[in-house]
Amino acid sequence: MTSNDILYDVRDSIGRVVFNRPEARNAFTLAMYEELARICSDVPTDGSLKAIIITGAGDKAFGSGTDISHFRSFSKPEDGLGYEDNMEGVLSRVESCPLPTIAAINGACTGGGAAIAACCDIRLATPNLKFGFPISRTLGNCLSANNLKRLTPLVGAGRLRETLLTARLIEADEALAIGLVSEICESVEALQSRADELAAKIAGHAPLTMRATKEAMRRNNAASPVEDRDLIELCYMSEDFKEGMEAFLAKRKPNWKGR
Repeated sequence: MTSNDILYDVRDSIGRVVFNRPEARNAFTLAMYEELARICSDVPTDGSLKAIIITGAGDKAFGSGTDISHFRSFSKPEDGLGYEDNMEGVLSRVESCPLPTIAAINGACTGGGAAIAACCDIRLATPNLKFGFPISRTLGNCLSANNLKRLTPLVGAGRLRETLLTARLIEADEALAIGLVSEICESVEALQSRADELAAKIAGHAPLTMRATKEAMRRNNAASPVEDRDLIELCYMSEDFKEGMEAFLAKRKPNWKGR
Protein backbone atom coordinates (compact mmCIF):
# COMPACT_ATOMS: atom_id res chain seq x y z
CA MET A 1 0.00 0.00 0.00
CA THR A 2 1.25 3.46 -0.76
CA SER A 3 0.75 5.99 1.98
CA ASN A 4 -2.09 7.57 0.00
CA ASP A 5 -4.28 4.50 -0.65
CA ILE A 6 -6.20 5.13 2.55
CA LEU A 7 -6.30 8.54 4.23
CA TYR A 8 -7.10 9.25 7.86
CA ASP A 9 -7.26 12.50 9.75
CA VAL A 10 -8.99 13.91 12.81
CA ARG A 11 -10.68 17.30 12.85
CA ASP A 12 -12.95 18.68 15.55
CA SER A 13 -12.92 15.33 17.40
CA ILE A 14 -14.18 13.46 14.31
CA GLY A 15 -12.07 10.86 12.53
CA ARG A 16 -12.36 10.69 8.75
CA VAL A 17 -11.28 7.64 6.73
CA VAL A 18 -11.08 7.96 2.94
CA PHE A 19 -10.48 5.03 0.59
CA ASN A 20 -8.26 6.77 -1.93
CA ARG A 21 -7.98 4.73 -5.12
CA PRO A 22 -10.59 6.46 -7.29
CA GLU A 23 -8.82 5.38 -10.48
CA ALA A 24 -9.59 1.77 -9.43
CA ARG A 25 -13.08 2.56 -8.10
CA ASN A 26 -11.51 2.36 -4.64
CA ALA A 27 -10.78 -1.36 -4.91
CA PHE A 28 -9.09 -2.59 -1.74
CA THR A 29 -5.60 -3.92 -1.28
CA LEU A 30 -5.06 -6.19 1.72
CA ALA A 31 -2.98 -3.44 3.30
CA MET A 32 -5.94 -1.04 3.03
CA TYR A 33 -8.15 -3.51 4.87
CA GLU A 34 -5.55 -3.89 7.59
CA GLU A 35 -5.13 -0.13 7.96
CA LEU A 36 -8.89 0.33 8.34
CA ALA A 37 -8.93 -2.40 10.98
CA ARG A 38 -6.04 -0.75 12.81
CA ILE A 39 -7.78 2.63 12.80
CA CYS A 40 -10.98 1.13 14.22
CA SER A 41 -9.10 -0.87 16.86
CA ASP A 42 -6.85 1.95 18.02
CA VAL A 43 -9.39 4.75 18.42
CA PRO A 44 -8.99 6.48 21.79
CA THR A 45 -11.87 6.23 24.25
CA ASP A 46 -10.77 9.13 26.45
CA GLY A 47 -13.21 11.55 24.85
CA SER A 48 -10.74 13.08 22.40
CA LEU A 49 -12.43 11.33 19.48
CA LYS A 50 -16.22 11.17 19.16
CA ALA A 51 -17.09 9.40 15.90
CA ILE A 52 -15.63 7.99 12.66
CA ILE A 53 -16.78 8.82 9.12
CA ILE A 54 -15.80 6.33 6.41
CA THR A 55 -16.08 7.24 2.72
CA GLY A 56 -14.46 6.86 -0.69
CA ALA A 57 -12.60 9.34 -2.84
CA GLY A 58 -14.37 10.67 -5.93
CA ASP A 59 -18.00 10.39 -6.91
CA LYS A 60 -18.11 6.92 -8.49
CA ALA A 61 -17.48 4.47 -5.65
CA PHE A 62 -17.33 4.05 -1.88
CA GLY A 63 -15.46 0.80 -2.43
CA SER A 64 -15.69 -1.84 -5.16
CA GLY A 65 -14.27 -4.85 -3.36
CA THR A 66 -10.90 -6.53 -3.16
CA ASP A 67 -8.45 -5.81 -5.97
CA ILE A 68 -8.77 -8.81 -8.28
CA SER A 69 -5.02 -9.13 -8.73
CA HIS A 70 -4.80 -10.44 -5.17
CA PHE A 71 -6.72 -13.60 -6.05
CA ARG A 72 -4.61 -14.67 -9.01
CA SER A 73 -2.00 -16.30 -6.77
CA PHE A 74 -4.52 -18.57 -5.02
CA SER A 75 -3.50 -22.19 -5.54
CA LYS A 76 -4.40 -24.14 -2.40
CA PRO A 77 -7.35 -24.29 0.02
CA GLU A 78 -5.44 -22.35 2.67
CA ASP A 79 -5.37 -19.33 0.36
CA GLY A 80 -9.15 -18.94 0.25
CA LEU A 81 -9.61 -19.91 3.88
CA GLY A 82 -6.88 -17.51 5.00
CA TYR A 83 -8.38 -14.69 2.96
CA GLU A 84 -11.83 -15.15 4.52
CA ASP A 85 -10.33 -15.47 8.00
CA ASN A 86 -8.42 -12.24 7.44
CA MET A 87 -11.54 -10.48 6.17
CA GLU A 88 -13.49 -11.62 9.21
CA GLY A 89 -10.82 -10.14 11.44
CA VAL A 90 -11.04 -6.82 9.62
CA LEU A 91 -14.84 -6.66 9.61
CA SER A 92 -15.04 -7.68 13.27
CA ARG A 93 -12.78 -4.79 14.22
CA VAL A 94 -14.89 -2.32 12.21
CA GLU A 95 -18.02 -3.74 13.82
CA SER A 96 -16.49 -3.61 17.30
CA CYS A 97 -15.18 -0.06 17.03
CA PRO A 98 -16.18 1.57 20.35
CA LEU A 99 -17.10 4.83 18.61
CA PRO A 100 -20.11 5.43 16.34
CA THR A 101 -19.27 4.87 12.68
CA ILE A 102 -20.92 6.57 9.70
CA ALA A 103 -20.55 5.17 6.19
CA ALA A 104 -20.92 8.02 3.67
CA ILE A 105 -21.52 5.94 0.55
CA ASN A 106 -20.75 7.77 -2.68
CA GLY A 107 -21.83 5.53 -5.55
CA ALA A 108 -20.89 1.86 -5.95
CA CYS A 109 -20.62 -0.11 -2.74
CA THR A 110 -19.87 -3.69 -3.68
CA GLY A 111 -17.97 -6.70 -2.39
CA GLY A 112 -15.65 -5.71 0.44
CA GLY A 113 -17.00 -2.16 0.30
CA ALA A 114 -20.53 -3.41 0.97
CA ALA A 115 -19.25 -5.65 3.77
CA ILE A 116 -17.53 -2.68 5.43
CA ALA A 117 -20.59 -0.45 5.07
CA ALA A 118 -22.74 -3.20 6.60
CA CYS A 119 -20.53 -3.11 9.72
CA CYS A 120 -21.04 0.63 10.22
CA ASP A 121 -23.71 2.06 12.52
CA ILE A 122 -25.23 4.59 10.14
CA ARG A 123 -25.25 4.54 6.33
CA LEU A 124 -25.89 7.57 4.11
CA ALA A 125 -25.78 7.41 0.33
CA THR A 126 -25.92 9.36 -2.91
CA PRO A 127 -28.58 8.72 -5.60
CA ASN A 128 -26.15 6.65 -7.68
CA LEU A 129 -25.84 4.01 -4.94
CA LYS A 130 -25.41 0.42 -6.09
CA PHE A 131 -25.02 -1.94 -3.13
CA GLY A 132 -24.36 -5.66 -3.17
CA PHE A 133 -22.28 -8.67 -4.05
CA PRO A 134 -22.55 -9.60 -7.75
CA ILE A 135 -20.12 -12.49 -7.35
CA SER A 136 -22.40 -15.14 -8.89
CA ARG A 137 -21.93 -13.43 -12.27
CA THR A 138 -18.38 -12.10 -11.82
CA LEU A 139 -15.82 -14.01 -9.74
CA GLY A 140 -17.62 -17.14 -8.62
CA ASN A 141 -16.40 -17.00 -5.02
CA CYS A 142 -18.71 -16.88 -1.98
CA LEU A 143 -19.56 -14.92 1.14
CA SER A 144 -18.69 -16.32 4.54
CA ALA A 145 -21.47 -17.42 6.87
CA ASN A 146 -20.61 -14.54 9.19
CA ASN A 147 -21.05 -12.03 6.39
CA LEU A 148 -24.42 -13.52 5.52
CA LYS A 149 -25.36 -13.25 9.19
CA ARG A 150 -24.49 -9.53 9.20
CA LEU A 151 -26.38 -8.81 6.02
CA THR A 152 -29.60 -10.70 6.80
CA PRO A 153 -31.04 -8.20 9.31
CA LEU A 154 -30.08 -5.27 7.07
CA VAL A 155 -31.86 -6.38 3.91
CA GLY A 156 -33.99 -9.38 4.97
CA ALA A 157 -33.33 -13.06 4.33
CA GLY A 158 -35.50 -13.30 1.23
CA ARG A 159 -34.10 -10.19 -0.41
CA LEU A 160 -30.53 -11.25 0.44
CA ARG A 161 -31.01 -14.62 -1.25
CA GLU A 162 -32.62 -13.01 -4.27
CA THR A 163 -29.92 -10.38 -4.75
CA LEU A 164 -27.08 -12.88 -4.32
CA LEU A 165 -28.60 -15.45 -6.67
CA THR A 166 -29.54 -12.93 -9.36
CA ALA A 167 -26.38 -10.86 -8.80
CA ARG A 168 -28.39 -7.65 -8.87
CA LEU A 169 -27.43 -4.54 -6.94
CA ILE A 170 -29.69 -2.60 -4.57
CA GLU A 171 -30.16 0.99 -5.72
CA ALA A 172 -30.86 4.13 -3.71
CA ASP A 173 -34.67 4.18 -3.53
CA GLU A 174 -34.86 0.52 -2.54
CA ALA A 175 -32.05 0.90 0.01
CA LEU A 176 -33.90 3.79 1.66
CA ALA A 177 -37.23 1.95 1.64
CA ILE A 178 -35.84 -1.14 3.39
CA GLY A 179 -33.73 0.82 5.89
CA LEU A 180 -30.36 -0.26 4.51
CA VAL A 181 -29.49 3.44 4.38
CA SER A 182 -31.09 6.13 6.51
CA GLU A 183 -30.82 9.02 4.05
CA ILE A 184 -30.17 9.79 0.39
CA CYS A 185 -28.15 12.96 -0.17
CA GLU A 186 -28.42 14.71 -3.54
CA SER A 187 -24.69 15.03 -4.22
CA VAL A 188 -21.29 13.99 -2.90
CA GLU A 189 -20.93 17.44 -1.36
CA ALA A 190 -24.29 17.10 0.38
CA LEU A 191 -23.34 13.59 1.52
CA GLN A 192 -20.13 14.75 3.15
CA SER A 193 -21.86 17.74 4.71
CA ARG A 194 -24.61 15.54 6.17
CA ALA A 195 -22.06 13.03 7.49
CA ASP A 196 -20.21 15.88 9.21
CA GLU A 197 -23.48 17.17 10.65
CA LEU A 198 -24.46 13.78 12.04
CA ALA A 199 -21.00 13.20 13.50
CA ALA A 200 -21.13 16.61 15.20
CA LYS A 201 -24.53 15.76 16.67
CA ILE A 202 -23.27 12.41 17.94
CA ALA A 203 -20.26 14.17 19.46
CA GLY A 204 -22.58 15.85 21.95
CA HIS A 205 -24.14 12.62 23.22
CA ALA A 206 -23.14 10.37 26.13
CA PRO A 207 -20.17 8.25 24.95
CA LEU A 208 -20.75 5.35 27.35
CA THR A 209 -24.42 5.09 26.39
CA MET A 210 -23.50 4.84 22.73
CA ARG A 211 -20.67 2.38 23.37
CA ALA A 212 -22.89 0.15 25.51
CA THR A 213 -25.67 0.26 22.91
CA LYS A 214 -23.31 -0.71 20.09
CA GLU A 215 -21.74 -3.56 22.03
CA ALA A 216 -25.08 -4.93 23.29
CA MET A 217 -26.46 -5.00 19.76
CA ARG A 218 -23.28 -6.64 18.48
CA ARG A 219 -23.57 -9.34 21.13
CA ASN A 220 -27.23 -9.90 20.30
CA ASN A 221 -26.37 -10.41 16.65
CA ALA A 222 -23.31 -12.57 17.24
CA ALA A 223 -23.87 -16.09 16.06
CA SER A 224 -22.31 -19.24 17.41
CA PRO A 225 -19.60 -20.43 14.99
CA VAL A 226 -21.00 -21.81 11.73
CA GLU A 227 -18.97 -24.31 9.74
CA ASP A 228 -18.45 -22.91 6.25
CA ARG A 229 -14.86 -23.82 5.43
CA ASP A 230 -15.91 -26.57 3.04
CA LEU A 231 -18.01 -24.06 1.12
CA ILE A 232 -15.18 -21.52 0.96
CA GLU A 233 -12.81 -24.20 -0.33
CA LEU A 234 -15.44 -25.37 -2.85
CA CYS A 235 -15.57 -21.91 -4.47
CA TYR A 236 -12.05 -20.56 -4.11
CA MET A 237 -10.39 -23.74 -5.38
CA SER A 238 -12.75 -24.21 -8.32
CA GLU A 239 -12.02 -23.90 -12.03
CA ASP A 240 -14.92 -21.45 -12.14
CA PHE A 241 -13.18 -19.05 -9.74
CA LYS A 242 -10.10 -18.99 -11.95
CA GLU A 243 -12.31 -18.49 -15.00
CA GLY A 244 -14.22 -15.70 -13.24
CA MET A 245 -11.01 -13.80 -12.47
CA GLU A 246 -9.65 -14.14 -16.00
CA ALA A 247 -12.98 -13.14 -17.54
CA PHE A 248 -13.27 -10.15 -15.24
CA LEU A 249 -9.81 -8.91 -16.13
CA ALA A 250 -10.43 -9.52 -19.85
CA LYS A 251 -13.83 -7.79 -19.64
CA ARG A 252 -15.67 -10.78 -21.09
CA LYS A 253 -18.49 -13.02 -19.90
CA PRO A 254 -17.33 -16.03 -17.84
CA ASN A 255 -17.88 -19.55 -19.16
CA TRP A 256 -19.12 -21.27 -16.00
CA LYS A 257 -18.72 -25.06 -15.76
CA GLY A 258 -19.81 -25.79 -12.20
CA ARG A 259 -16.50 -27.30 -11.14
